Amino acid sequence: MCLAIPGKILNIEGNSAIVDFDGIKQKVIVALIQNPEVGKFVIVHAGYAIEQMDEKDALEAIEQWKELADEQNLDLSDVL
Repeated sequence: MCLAIPGKILNIEGNSAIVDFDGIKQKVIVALIQNPEVGKFVIVHAGYAIEQMDEKDALEAIEQWKELADEQNLDLSDVL
């Protein structure tokens, strides 16, 4: 099963970026997407940004992930 989580790019250095997943910050490779920009949302799978996405859709998806985590008595960090 593949899980892809949306996050917001905080800064970019070369082919990697720090991405914020609702307060959880992780280093992510952004080499697979065109023109990554600070402030944009990306979908991340296995440490790689695989697609950019609209902010509204990203925020909705993050809320859905949080609801799923709550239903399973998990923290969002448990699914990242």
